[in-house]
Amino acid sequence: MMQPLTLAQLNAAPPDVAVAMLDGVYEHSPWIAREALPWRPFQSLAQLKHRLASVVSASGQAAQLQLLRAHPELAGKAMVDQRLTAESSHEQRSAGLTQCTPAEFERIQQLNRDYNARFGFPFILAVRGPRGSGLSKAEILATFARRLQGHPEFELQECLRNVHRIAEIRLNDKFGLQPTLGQQVWDWQQALARHSDAAAQGQLTVTYLTEAHQACARQIAQDMREAGCDRVHTDAVGNVVGRYFGLKAGLRCVMTGSHYDTVRNAGKYDGRLGIYVPLACVKTLHQLRLRLPFDLEIVAFSEEEGQRFPVTFLGSSALTGDFQPAWLDQCDADGVRLGQALQQAGLDASAIAALQRRAEDYLGFIEVHIEQGPVLNELNLPLGIVTSINASVRYQCEIVGTASHAGTTPMNRRRDAAAAVAELLLYVEQRAGAEADAVGTIGQLQVPGGSVNVVPGRCQFSLDLRAPSDAQRDALERDVLKKLEQLCQTRQLQFSLQQTLKASAAPSDPGWQARWEAAVSALGLPLLRLPSGAGHDAMQMHRLLPQAMLFVRGENSGISHNPLESSTCDDMQLAVQAFDHLLDQLAQSLRDTP
Repeated sequence: MMQPLTLAQLNAAPPDVAVAMLDGVYEHSPWIAREALPWRPFQSLAQLKHRLASVVSASGQAAQLQLLRAHPELAGKAMVDQRLTAESSHEQRSAGLTQCTPAEFERIQQLNRDYNARFGFPFILAVRGPRGSGLSKAEILATFARRLQGHPEFELQECLRNVHRIAEIRLNDKFGLQPTLGQQVWDWQQALARHSDAAAQGQLTVTYLTEAHQACARQIAQDMREAGCDRVHTDAVGNVVGRYFGLKAGLRCVMTGSHYDTVRNAGKYDGRLGIYVPLACVKTLHQLRLRLPFDLEIVAFSEEEGQRFPVTFLGSSALTGDFQPAWLDQCDADGVRLGQALQQAGLDASAIAALQRRAEDYLGFIEVHIEQGPVLNELNLPLGIVTSINASVRYQCEIVGTASHAGTTPMNRRRDAAAAVAELLLYVEQRAGAEADAVGTIGQLQVPGGSVNVVPGRCQFSLDLRAPSDAQRDALERDVLKKLEQLCQTRQLQFSLQQTLKASAAPSDPGWQARWEAAVSALGLPLLRLPSGAGHDAMQMHRLLPQAMLFVRGENSGISHNPLESSTCDDMQLAVQAFDHLLDQLAQSLRDTP
Protein backbone atom coordinates (compact mmCIF):
# COMPACT_ATOMS: atom_id res chain seq x y z
CA MET A 1 0.00 0.00 0.00
CA MET A 2 1.12 3.55 -0.71
CA GLN A 3 2.02 5.70 2.26
CA PRO A 4 -0.65 8.31 3.02
CA LEU A 5 0.03 11.85 1.95
CA THR A 6 0.59 14.56 4.52
CA LEU A 7 -0.42 18.20 4.37
CA ALA A 8 3.23 19.13 4.90
CA GLN A 9 4.13 17.28 1.69
CA LEU A 10 1.29 18.92 -0.25
CA ASN A 11 2.13 22.38 1.06
CA ALA A 12 5.83 22.03 0.14
CA ALA A 13 5.46 20.39 -3.27
CA PRO A 14 5.99 22.31 -6.57
CA PRO A 15 2.65 23.16 -8.22
CA ASP A 16 2.72 20.41 -10.86
CA VAL A 17 3.71 17.81 -8.27
CA ALA A 18 0.99 19.01 -5.89
CA VAL A 19 -1.63 18.77 -8.66
CA ALA A 20 -0.48 15.21 -9.34
CA MET A 21 -0.78 14.40 -5.63
CA LEU A 22 -4.46 15.36 -5.80
CA ASP A 23 -5.09 13.50 -9.06
CA GLY A 24 -8.41 11.68 -9.06
CA VAL A 25 -9.99 13.63 -6.22
CA TYR A 26 -12.25 15.43 -8.68
CA GLU A 27 -12.96 13.15 -11.64
CA HIS A 28 -10.87 14.11 -14.71
CA SER A 29 -10.71 17.72 -13.44
CA PRO A 30 -7.15 18.67 -12.36
CA TRP A 31 -8.01 22.36 -12.87
CA ILE A 32 -9.76 22.39 -9.51
CA ALA A 33 -6.63 21.43 -7.60
CA ARG A 34 -4.53 23.81 -9.69
CA GLU A 35 -6.75 26.80 -8.84
CA ALA A 36 -6.85 25.89 -5.13
CA LEU A 37 -3.08 25.54 -4.65
CA PRO A 38 -2.31 29.30 -4.48
CA TRP A 39 -4.12 29.22 -1.10
CA ARG A 40 -1.38 27.05 0.40
CA PRO A 41 -0.32 26.35 3.10
CA PHE A 42 -3.41 24.45 4.13
CA GLN A 43 -3.89 24.32 7.88
CA SER A 44 -6.05 21.20 7.87
CA LEU A 45 -7.61 18.66 5.58
CA ALA A 46 -10.97 20.28 6.30
CA GLN A 47 -9.60 23.58 5.02
CA LEU A 48 -8.30 21.90 1.84
CA LYS A 49 -11.72 20.32 1.23
CA HIS A 50 -13.47 23.65 1.64
CA ARG A 51 -11.02 25.46 -0.64
CA LEU A 52 -11.48 22.90 -3.42
CA ALA A 53 -15.26 23.16 -3.13
CA SER A 54 -15.00 26.96 -3.23
CA VAL A 55 -13.10 26.79 -6.54
CA VAL A 56 -15.98 24.81 -8.04
CA SER A 57 -18.56 27.22 -6.63
CA ALA A 58 -16.77 30.19 -8.20
CA SER A 59 -16.14 28.52 -11.56
CA GLY A 60 -19.47 29.27 -13.26
CA GLN A 61 -22.13 26.96 -14.60
CA ALA A 62 -20.32 25.92 -17.78
CA ALA A 63 -17.34 24.58 -15.83
CA GLN A 64 -19.66 22.96 -13.28
CA LEU A 65 -21.56 21.13 -16.02
CA GLN A 66 -18.25 20.00 -17.50
CA LEU A 67 -17.28 18.62 -14.10
CA LEU A 68 -20.56 16.70 -13.75
CA ARG A 69 -20.28 15.28 -17.26
CA ALA A 70 -16.76 14.04 -16.43
CA HIS A 71 -18.33 11.58 -13.99
CA PRO A 72 -19.47 8.17 -15.15
CA GLU A 73 -23.05 7.01 -14.88
CA LEU A 74 -23.84 4.59 -12.07
CA ALA A 75 -23.55 1.04 -13.40
CA GLY A 76 -23.18 2.59 -16.83
CA LYS A 77 -21.29 1.78 -20.02
CA ALA A 78 -17.94 2.83 -18.56
CA MET A 79 -18.36 0.29 -15.76
CA VAL A 80 -19.38 -2.46 -18.17
CA ASP A 81 -16.42 -1.69 -20.45
CA GLN A 82 -14.08 -1.41 -17.43
CA ARG A 83 -13.14 2.18 -18.27
CA LEU A 84 -13.77 3.63 -14.81
CA THR A 85 -11.04 5.41 -12.90
CA ALA A 86 -9.65 3.41 -9.98
CA GLU A 87 -11.55 5.66 -7.58
CA SER A 88 -14.90 5.29 -9.36
CA SER A 89 -14.42 1.54 -9.75
CA HIS A 90 -13.80 1.16 -6.00
CA GLU A 91 -16.85 3.28 -5.13
CA GLN A 92 -19.26 1.47 -7.45
CA ARG A 93 -17.91 -1.90 -6.30
CA SER A 94 -18.35 -0.93 -2.61
CA ALA A 95 -22.03 -0.21 -3.30
CA GLY A 96 -22.53 -3.56 -5.03
CA LEU A 97 -23.18 -1.95 -8.41
CA THR A 98 -20.74 -4.31 -10.12
CA GLN A 99 -22.92 -7.23 -9.00
CA CYS A 100 -26.38 -6.12 -10.09
CA THR A 101 -29.00 -8.63 -11.10
CA PRO A 102 -30.21 -8.21 -14.70
CA ALA A 103 -33.40 -6.55 -13.39
CA GLU A 104 -31.44 -4.14 -11.16
CA PHE A 105 -29.06 -3.32 -13.99
CA GLU A 106 -31.91 -2.54 -16.39
CA ARG A 107 -33.68 -0.43 -13.77
CA ILE A 108 -30.54 1.67 -13.22
CA GLN A 109 -29.98 2.01 -16.97
CA GLN A 110 -33.53 3.31 -17.43
CA LEU A 111 -33.09 5.77 -14.56
CA ASN A 112 -29.82 6.97 -16.12
CA ARG A 113 -31.55 7.56 -19.45
CA ASP A 114 -34.49 9.34 -17.85
CA TYR A 115 -32.25 11.53 -15.68
CA ASN A 116 -29.97 12.56 -18.56
CA ALA A 117 -32.95 13.32 -20.75
CA ARG A 118 -34.51 15.52 -18.06
CA PHE A 119 -31.45 17.38 -16.80
CA GLY A 120 -28.72 17.11 -19.42
CA PHE A 121 -26.07 15.74 -17.05
CA PRO A 122 -25.54 12.40 -15.31
CA PHE A 123 -26.99 11.53 -11.93
CA ILE A 124 -24.24 11.94 -9.32
CA LEU A 125 -24.49 10.23 -5.95
CA ALA A 126 -21.75 9.64 -3.37
CA VAL A 127 -22.44 5.92 -3.20
CA ARG A 128 -20.10 5.40 -0.24
CA GLY A 129 -22.72 7.32 1.71
CA PRO A 130 -22.67 9.60 4.74
CA ARG A 131 -20.75 7.10 6.86
CA GLY A 132 -18.28 6.26 4.09
CA SER A 133 -18.93 2.52 4.16
CA GLY A 134 -21.34 2.36 1.21
CA LEU A 135 -25.04 2.70 0.44
CA SER A 136 -27.14 -0.33 -0.35
CA LYS A 137 -28.51 -0.81 -3.85
CA ALA A 138 -32.01 -0.25 -2.45
CA GLU A 139 -30.93 3.12 -0.99
CA ILE A 140 -29.31 4.09 -4.29
CA LEU A 141 -32.39 3.19 -6.33
CA ALA A 142 -34.72 5.04 -3.94
CA THR A 143 -32.54 8.17 -4.06
CA PHE A 144 -32.31 7.97 -7.84
CA ALA A 145 -36.09 7.77 -8.23
CA ARG A 146 -36.71 10.60 -5.76
CA ARG A 147 -34.21 13.00 -7.29
CA LEU A 148 -35.48 12.32 -10.80
CA GLN A 149 -38.49 14.42 -9.75
CA GLY A 150 -36.35 17.39 -8.63
CA HIS A 151 -36.13 20.89 -10.08
CA PRO A 152 -33.27 21.27 -12.62
CA GLU A 153 -31.47 24.03 -10.70
CA PHE A 154 -31.74 22.13 -7.44
CA GLU A 155 -30.46 18.95 -9.06
CA LEU A 156 -27.45 20.78 -10.51
CA GLN A 157 -26.49 21.92 -7.02
CA GLU A 158 -27.30 18.55 -5.44
CA CYS A 159 -25.07 16.79 -7.95
CA LEU A 160 -22.27 19.24 -7.15
CA ARG A 161 -22.73 18.61 -3.42
CA ASN A 162 -22.39 14.89 -4.07
CA VAL A 163 -19.28 15.54 -6.13
CA HIS A 164 -17.80 17.33 -3.11
CA ARG A 165 -18.73 14.41 -0.86
CA ILE A 166 -17.05 12.00 -3.29
CA ALA A 167 -13.97 14.24 -3.25
CA GLU A 168 -14.02 14.34 0.55
CA ILE A 169 -13.94 10.56 0.83
CA ARG A 170 -11.21 10.30 -1.79
CA LEU A 171 -9.13 12.86 0.11
CA ASN A 172 -9.63 10.87 3.29
CA ASP A 173 -8.25 7.84 1.45
CA LYS A 174 -5.25 9.73 0.08
CA PHE A 175 -4.35 11.26 3.44
CA GLY A 176 -5.13 8.17 5.50
CA LEU A 177 -7.87 9.88 7.52
CA GLN A 178 -10.40 7.69 9.30
CA PRO A 179 -13.07 9.83 11.03
CA THR A 180 -13.35 7.26 13.81
CA LEU A 181 -14.96 9.59 16.35
CA GLY A 182 -17.53 10.71 13.79
CA GLN A 183 -18.23 7.09 12.93
CA GLN A 184 -18.72 6.33 16.62
CA VAL A 185 -21.25 9.19 16.90
CA TRP A 186 -22.95 7.91 13.74
CA ASP A 187 -23.14 4.34 15.06
CA TRP A 188 -24.55 5.41 18.42
CA GLN A 189 -27.37 7.28 16.69
CA GLN A 190 -28.08 4.41 14.32
CA ALA A 191 -28.38 2.04 17.26
CA LEU A 192 -30.66 4.43 19.17
CA ALA A 193 -32.97 4.70 16.14
CA ARG A 194 -33.93 1.04 16.54
CA HIS A 195 -36.33 2.12 19.29
CA SER A 196 -39.51 3.58 17.81
CA ASP A 197 -43.22 3.88 18.54
CA ALA A 198 -43.78 3.20 14.84
CA ALA A 199 -41.24 0.45 14.20
CA ALA A 200 -43.92 -1.67 12.50
CA GLN A 201 -44.41 1.08 9.91
CA GLY A 202 -40.66 1.45 9.36
CA GLN A 203 -40.72 4.96 10.83
CA LEU A 204 -38.82 6.65 13.65
CA THR A 205 -41.21 8.12 16.21
CA VAL A 206 -40.30 8.47 19.87
CA THR A 207 -42.80 10.40 21.97
CA TYR A 208 -42.55 11.15 25.65
CA LEU A 209 -42.68 8.20 28.09
CA THR A 210 -43.75 5.55 25.59
CA GLU A 211 -42.07 2.12 25.69
CA ALA A 212 -39.73 3.21 22.88
CA HIS A 213 -38.90 6.41 24.77
CA GLN A 214 -38.02 4.46 27.90
CA ALA A 215 -35.92 2.04 25.83
CA CYS A 216 -34.03 5.03 24.44
CA ALA A 217 -33.37 6.25 27.98
CA ARG A 218 -31.94 2.88 28.97
CA GLN A 219 -29.79 2.76 25.82
CA ILE A 220 -28.41 6.27 26.38
CA ALA A 221 -27.64 5.49 30.01
CA GLN A 222 -25.76 2.36 28.94
CA ASP A 223 -23.82 4.32 26.30
CA MET A 224 -22.89 6.95 28.89
CA ARG A 225 -21.58 4.35 31.32
CA GLU A 226 -19.60 2.53 28.64
CA ALA A 227 -18.09 5.81 27.38
CA GLY A 228 -16.75 6.60 30.85
CA CYS A 229 -19.23 8.85 32.63
CA ASP A 230 -18.64 8.55 36.36
CA ARG A 231 -22.27 8.93 37.38
CA VAL A 232 -25.37 8.21 35.28
CA HIS A 233 -29.01 8.37 36.32
CA THR A 234 -32.48 9.00 34.93
CA ASP A 235 -34.21 11.81 36.80
CA ALA A 236 -37.83 12.36 37.80
CA VAL A 237 -38.86 13.88 34.46
CA GLY A 238 -37.05 11.25 32.36
CA ASN A 239 -33.84 13.15 31.55
CA VAL A 240 -30.80 10.87 31.33
CA VAL A 241 -27.92 12.64 33.05
CA GLY A 242 -24.28 11.59 32.80
CA ARG A 243 -21.49 13.38 34.62
CA TYR A 244 -17.75 13.17 33.98
CA PHE A 245 -16.01 14.38 37.11
CA GLY A 246 -13.26 17.00 37.05
CA LEU A 247 -9.91 17.01 38.78
CA LYS A 248 -11.41 17.28 42.26
CA ALA A 249 -14.70 17.48 44.10
CA GLY A 250 -16.70 20.68 44.32
CA LEU A 251 -15.84 22.10 40.91
CA ARG A 252 -18.32 24.07 38.84
CA CYS A 253 -19.82 22.32 35.85
CA VAL A 254 -20.33 22.78 32.12
CA MET A 255 -23.73 21.45 31.04
CA THR A 256 -24.34 20.20 27.53
CA GLY A 257 -26.81 17.96 25.73
CA SER A 258 -30.00 17.92 23.72
CA HIS A 259 -33.23 15.93 23.45
CA TYR A 260 -33.88 12.32 22.51
CA ASP A 261 -37.64 12.47 21.81
CA THR A 262 -38.66 12.97 18.17
CA VAL A 263 -41.43 14.25 15.97
CA ARG A 264 -43.51 11.67 14.14
CA ASN A 265 -41.76 9.98 11.20
CA ALA A 266 -38.55 11.76 12.15
CA GLY A 267 -34.90 11.81 11.21
CA LYS A 268 -32.21 10.23 13.39
CA TYR A 269 -30.09 13.25 14.30
CA ASP A 270 -32.34 16.07 15.53
CA GLY A 271 -31.41 16.46 19.21
CA ARG A 272 -29.54 13.18 19.46
CA LEU A 273 -26.43 14.55 17.75
CA GLY A 274 -26.07 16.94 20.70
CA ILE A 275 -26.01 14.02 23.14
CA TYR A 276 -23.45 11.89 21.36
CA VAL A 277 -20.93 14.51 20.17
CA PRO A 278 -19.98 15.41 23.77
CA LEU A 279 -20.14 11.74 24.75
CA ALA A 280 -17.45 11.02 22.14
CA CYS A 281 -15.27 13.63 23.89
CA VAL A 282 -15.90 11.96 27.25
CA LYS A 283 -14.93 8.60 25.78
CA THR A 284 -11.59 10.02 24.61
CA LEU A 285 -10.92 11.75 27.94
CA HIS A 286 -11.71 8.53 29.79
CA GLN A 287 -9.47 6.43 27.54
CA LEU A 288 -6.59 8.88 28.04
CA ARG A 289 -7.33 9.13 31.79
CA LEU A 290 -7.59 12.90 31.54
CA ARG A 291 -9.57 15.10 33.90
CA LEU A 292 -10.68 18.71 33.41
CA PRO A 293 -10.74 21.58 35.91
CA PHE A 294 -14.54 21.40 35.80
CA ASP A 295 -17.22 18.71 35.73
CA LEU A 296 -18.93 17.97 32.41
CA GLU A 297 -22.63 17.12 32.62
CA ILE A 298 -24.36 15.64 29.56
CA VAL A 299 -28.16 15.83 29.71
CA ALA A 300 -30.24 13.79 27.29
CA PHE A 301 -33.43 15.84 27.66
CA SER A 302 -36.50 13.64 27.73
CA GLU A 303 -38.89 15.96 25.91
CA GLU A 304 -38.55 18.97 23.64
CA GLU A 305 -40.91 18.42 20.72
CA GLY A 306 -44.37 18.63 22.37
CA GLN A 307 -45.67 15.68 20.34
CA ARG A 308 -47.56 13.74 23.01
CA PHE A 309 -48.67 16.41 25.49
CA PRO A 310 -49.50 20.04 24.59
CA VAL A 311 -46.38 21.46 26.27
CA THR A 312 -42.77 21.63 25.11
CA PHE A 313 -39.37 21.64 26.83
CA LEU A 314 -40.60 19.43 29.68
CA GLY A 315 -37.10 18.08 30.26
CA SER A 316 -35.18 21.34 30.27
CA SER A 317 -37.98 23.23 32.07
CA ALA A 318 -37.48 20.94 35.07
CA LEU A 319 -33.82 21.98 35.26
CA THR A 320 -34.56 25.71 35.05
CA GLY A 321 -37.34 25.54 37.64
CA ASP A 322 -40.06 26.35 35.12
CA PHE A 323 -41.92 23.04 35.17
CA GLN A 324 -45.52 23.90 36.01
CA PRO A 325 -47.44 21.49 38.31
CA ALA A 326 -50.59 22.23 36.28
CA TRP A 327 -48.96 20.45 33.34
CA LEU A 328 -49.45 17.16 35.17
CA ASP A 329 -53.17 17.39 34.32
CA GLN A 330 -52.56 17.82 30.58
CA CYS A 331 -53.86 14.86 28.58
CA ASP A 332 -52.56 13.13 25.47
CA ALA A 333 -54.78 12.07 22.54
CA ASP A 334 -55.80 8.93 24.42
CA GLY A 335 -56.85 10.85 27.52
CA VAL A 336 -53.80 9.82 29.58
CA ARG A 337 -52.73 12.53 32.03
CA LEU A 338 -49.08 13.52 32.12
CA GLY A 339 -49.03 12.66 35.82
CA GLN A 340 -50.34 9.17 35.04
CA ALA A 341 -47.74 8.68 32.29
CA LEU A 342 -44.94 9.59 34.70
CA GLN A 343 -46.27 7.15 37.28
CA GLN A 344 -46.61 4.36 34.70
CA ALA A 345 -42.98 4.96 33.69
CA GLY A 346 -41.88 4.61 37.30
CA LEU A 347 -41.08 8.30 37.73
CA ASP A 348 -41.97 10.40 40.77
CA ALA A 349 -43.66 13.66 39.78
CA SER A 350 -43.26 15.01 43.31
CA ALA A 351 -39.48 14.99 42.84
CA ILE A 352 -39.49 17.19 39.71
CA ALA A 353 -39.24 20.48 41.63
CA ALA A 354 -35.98 19.30 43.22
CA LEU A 355 -34.34 18.97 39.79
CA GLN A 356 -33.88 22.74 39.48
CA ARG A 357 -30.22 23.61 39.02
CA ARG A 358 -28.42 26.45 40.79
CA ALA A 359 -26.79 28.88 38.36
CA GLU A 360 -23.79 29.36 40.69
CA ASP A 361 -22.90 25.66 40.29
CA TYR A 362 -22.47 26.00 36.52
CA LEU A 363 -20.20 27.79 34.07
CA GLY A 364 -22.70 27.65 31.21
CA PHE A 365 -24.67 25.51 28.76
CA ILE A 366 -23.55 24.55 25.25
CA GLU A 367 -25.45 22.56 22.64
CA VAL A 368 -24.50 20.92 19.36
CA HIS A 369 -27.36 20.48 16.91
CA ILE A 370 -27.92 19.58 13.29
CA GLU A 371 -28.76 22.82 11.48
CA GLN A 372 -32.23 21.75 10.27
CA GLY A 373 -31.92 24.14 7.34
CA PRO A 374 -30.17 24.58 3.98
CA VAL A 375 -27.64 27.35 4.69
CA LEU A 376 -24.53 25.34 5.65
CA ASN A 377 -25.35 22.76 2.99
CA GLU A 378 -25.57 25.37 0.25
CA LEU A 379 -22.32 27.06 1.33
CA ASN A 380 -20.36 23.78 1.60
CA LEU A 381 -19.59 24.50 5.25
CA PRO A 382 -19.66 21.73 7.85
CA LEU A 383 -20.11 23.93 10.95
CA GLY A 384 -21.84 27.19 11.83
CA ILE A 385 -21.95 29.45 14.89
CA VAL A 386 -25.40 30.26 16.28
CA THR A 387 -25.80 33.91 17.22
CA SER A 388 -29.32 33.72 18.64
CA ILE A 389 -32.33 31.46 18.84
CA ASN A 390 -35.13 33.42 17.24
CA ALA A 391 -38.02 34.96 19.12
CA SER A 392 -41.36 33.57 17.99
CA VAL A 393 -45.09 34.03 18.26
CA ARG A 394 -47.88 31.71 17.07
CA TYR A 395 -51.60 32.13 16.56
CA GLN A 396 -54.56 29.99 15.63
CA CYS A 397 -56.84 32.23 13.56
CA GLU A 398 -60.19 32.26 11.83
CA ILE A 399 -61.72 34.61 9.28
CA VAL A 400 -65.49 34.55 8.84
CA GLY A 401 -67.34 35.87 5.79
CA THR A 402 -70.42 34.59 3.99
CA ALA A 403 -70.77 31.24 2.25
CA SER A 404 -72.62 31.80 -1.02
CA HIS A 405 -73.22 30.25 -4.42
CA ALA A 406 -70.07 30.25 -6.53
CA GLY A 407 -72.01 30.68 -9.76
CA THR A 408 -74.42 33.44 -8.79
CA THR A 409 -72.38 35.66 -6.46
CA PRO A 410 -70.58 38.39 -8.48
CA MET A 411 -66.87 38.78 -7.78
CA ASN A 412 -67.29 42.31 -6.39
CA ARG A 413 -69.95 41.18 -3.90
CA ARG A 414 -68.25 38.22 -2.32
CA ARG A 415 -67.16 37.96 1.31
CA ASP A 416 -64.59 35.26 0.63
CA ALA A 417 -62.74 34.23 3.80
CA ALA A 418 -60.19 32.04 1.97
CA ALA A 419 -59.27 34.84 -0.46
CA ALA A 420 -58.47 37.08 2.51
CA VAL A 421 -56.16 34.43 3.99
CA ALA A 422 -54.49 33.97 0.62
CA GLU A 423 -53.84 37.72 0.43
CA LEU A 424 -52.51 37.69 4.00
CA LEU A 425 -50.23 34.76 3.20
CA LEU A 426 -48.63 36.72 0.35
CA TYR A 427 -48.22 39.73 2.64
CA VAL A 428 -46.53 37.58 5.31
CA GLU A 429 -44.14 36.25 2.66
CA GLN A 430 -43.32 39.77 1.45
CA ARG A 431 -43.05 41.39 4.89
CA ALA A 432 -40.89 38.70 6.50
CA GLY A 433 -38.74 38.43 3.37
CA ALA A 434 -37.92 42.13 3.54
CA GLU A 435 -36.16 41.75 6.91
CA ALA A 436 -32.94 39.83 7.48
CA ASP A 437 -33.45 36.43 9.11
CA ALA A 438 -37.16 36.99 9.87
CA VAL A 439 -39.59 34.28 8.74
CA GLY A 440 -43.35 34.00 8.59
CA THR A 441 -45.46 30.93 7.85
CA ILE A 442 -49.13 30.09 7.40
CA GLY A 443 -48.65 26.36 7.65
CA GLN A 444 -52.22 25.20 8.23
CA LEU A 445 -55.13 26.44 6.14
CA GLN A 446 -58.57 24.86 5.88
CA VAL A 447 -62.10 25.74 4.82
CA PRO A 448 -64.50 23.88 7.15
CA GLY A 449 -67.29 22.30 5.16
CA GLY A 450 -65.90 23.74 1.94
CA SER A 451 -67.37 22.79 -1.41
CA VAL A 452 -66.23 23.18 -5.00
CA ASN A 453 -69.22 25.43 -5.84
CA VAL A 454 -69.42 27.51 -2.65
CA VAL A 455 -67.60 30.75 -1.89
CA PRO A 456 -65.71 30.02 1.38
CA GLY A 457 -67.52 31.53 4.33
CA ARG A 458 -64.95 30.50 6.94
CA CYS A 459 -61.24 29.88 6.81
CA GLN A 460 -59.10 28.66 9.71
CA PHE A 461 -55.34 29.05 9.62
CA SER A 462 -52.17 29.10 11.69
CA LEU A 463 -49.71 31.98 11.86
CA ASP A 464 -46.07 31.53 12.90
CA LEU A 465 -43.72 34.56 13.03
CA ARG A 466 -40.05 34.47 14.04
CA ALA A 467 -37.13 36.92 14.15
CA PRO A 468 -33.69 37.13 15.78
CA SER A 469 -34.78 39.67 18.41
CA ASP A 470 -37.92 40.36 20.41
CA ALA A 471 -38.15 43.85 18.88
CA GLN A 472 -37.98 42.49 15.31
CA ARG A 473 -40.58 39.84 16.08
CA ASP A 474 -42.90 42.40 17.70
CA ALA A 475 -42.64 44.76 14.71
CA LEU A 476 -43.35 41.88 12.32
CA GLU A 477 -46.29 40.79 14.47
CA ARG A 478 -47.76 44.31 14.59
CA ASP A 479 -47.55 44.74 10.83
CA VAL A 480 -49.07 41.35 10.02
CA LEU A 481 -51.96 41.77 12.46
CA LYS A 482 -52.57 45.29 11.16
CA LYS A 483 -52.70 43.91 7.62
CA LEU A 484 -55.15 41.22 8.75
CA GLU A 485 -57.42 43.89 10.26
CA GLN A 486 -57.24 46.03 7.10
CA LEU A 487 -58.04 43.09 4.85
CA CYS A 488 -61.07 42.15 6.90
CA GLN A 489 -62.35 45.74 6.94
CA THR A 490 -61.95 46.06 3.18
CA ARG A 491 -63.56 42.70 2.47
CA GLN A 492 -66.29 43.08 5.16
CA LEU A 493 -65.10 40.06 7.14
CA GLN A 494 -64.69 39.22 10.81
CA PHE A 495 -61.65 37.58 12.37
CA SER A 496 -60.56 36.00 15.64
CA LEU A 497 -57.10 35.23 17.03
CA GLN A 498 -55.83 32.93 19.75
CA GLN A 499 -52.17 33.29 20.69
CA THR A 500 -50.74 29.83 21.40
CA LEU A 501 -47.05 30.64 21.91
CA LYS A 502 -44.82 33.63 22.57
CA ALA A 503 -41.14 32.95 23.20
CA SER A 504 -38.40 35.49 23.67
CA ALA A 505 -35.16 35.39 21.68
CA ALA A 506 -32.20 33.66 23.28
CA PRO A 507 -29.05 35.46 22.11
CA SER A 508 -25.84 33.50 22.49
CA ASP A 509 -23.59 34.51 25.35
CA PRO A 510 -20.66 36.45 23.78
CA GLY A 511 -18.01 34.58 25.74
CA TRP A 512 -19.32 31.13 24.91
CA GLN A 513 -19.96 32.09 21.28
CA ALA A 514 -16.34 33.28 21.07
CA ARG A 515 -15.18 29.87 22.32
CA TRP A 516 -17.14 28.12 19.57
CA GLU A 517 -15.68 30.54 17.02
CA ALA A 518 -12.13 29.87 18.20
CA ALA A 519 -12.80 26.12 18.01
CA VAL A 520 -14.08 26.30 14.43
CA SER A 521 -11.20 28.58 13.38
CA ALA A 522 -8.72 26.11 14.87
CA LEU A 523 -10.04 23.52 12.40
CA GLY A 524 -9.12 25.83 9.52
CA LEU A 525 -12.73 26.53 8.61
CA PRO A 526 -14.24 29.93 7.83
CA LEU A 527 -16.71 31.29 10.37
CA LEU A 528 -20.36 31.53 9.47
CA ARG A 529 -22.60 33.13 12.07
CA LEU A 530 -26.33 32.52 11.72
CA PRO A 531 -29.47 32.61 13.86
CA SER A 532 -31.52 29.55 14.68
CA GLY A 533 -35.09 29.75 13.45
CA ALA A 534 -36.00 26.60 15.39
CA GLY A 535 -36.38 26.33 19.13
CA HIS A 536 -33.90 24.24 21.14
CA ASP A 537 -33.29 23.19 24.72
CA ALA A 538 -30.65 25.94 24.81
CA MET A 539 -33.54 28.39 24.48
CA GLN A 540 -34.97 27.14 27.78
CA MET A 541 -31.60 26.83 29.50
CA HIS A 542 -30.95 30.47 28.53
CA ARG A 543 -33.34 31.38 31.34
CA LEU A 544 -30.79 30.08 33.86
CA LEU A 545 -27.35 29.90 32.27
CA PRO A 546 -25.25 31.61 29.59
CA GLN A 547 -25.56 29.49 26.46
CA ALA A 548 -24.24 29.13 22.92
CA MET A 549 -24.80 26.61 20.15
CA LEU A 550 -22.88 24.99 17.31
CA PHE A 551 -24.70 23.92 14.15
CA VAL A 552 -23.64 20.90 12.06
CA ARG A 553 -24.44 20.71 8.35
CA GLY A 554 -27.30 18.49 7.24
CA GLU A 555 -27.39 16.53 3.99
CA ASN A 556 -30.29 16.47 1.50
CA SER A 557 -30.51 20.26 1.48
CA GLY A 558 -30.49 20.33 5.27
CA ILE A 559 -33.97 18.81 5.60
CA SER A 560 -35.06 17.91 9.14
CA HIS A 561 -38.11 16.48 10.91
CA ASN A 562 -38.06 14.04 8.01
CA PRO A 563 -36.61 10.56 7.38
CA LEU A 564 -34.24 12.15 4.83
CA GLU A 565 -32.51 14.09 7.63
CA SER A 566 -28.84 13.17 7.52
CA SER A 567 -25.29 14.30 8.19
CA THR A 568 -21.91 12.76 7.43
CA CYS A 569 -19.53 11.11 9.85
CA ASP A 570 -16.88 13.60 8.63
CA ASP A 571 -18.99 16.56 9.76
CA MET A 572 -19.72 14.78 13.04
CA GLN A 573 -15.97 14.26 13.47
CA LEU A 574 -15.39 18.00 13.04
CA ALA A 575 -18.11 18.72 15.60
CA VAL A 576 -16.37 16.41 18.08
CA GLN A 577 -13.05 18.12 17.40
CA ALA A 578 -14.63 21.57 17.85
CA PHE A 579 -16.23 20.45 21.12
CA ASP A 580 -12.92 19.04 22.33
CA HIS A 581 -11.14 22.28 21.42
CA LEU A 582 -13.71 24.30 23.35
CA LEU A 583 -13.15 22.13 26.43
CA ASP A 584 -9.38 22.60 26.09
CA GLN A 585 -9.77 26.39 25.75
CA LEU A 586 -11.93 26.56 28.84
CA ALA A 587 -9.62 24.30 30.82
CA GLN A 588 -6.63 26.44 29.92
CA SER A 589 -8.40 29.67 30.81
CA LEU A 590 -9.38 28.27 34.21
CA ARG A 591 -5.84 27.08 34.87
CA ASP A 592 -4.53 30.54 33.98
CA THR A 593 -6.97 32.27 36.31
CA PRO A 594 -5.43 32.86 39.77
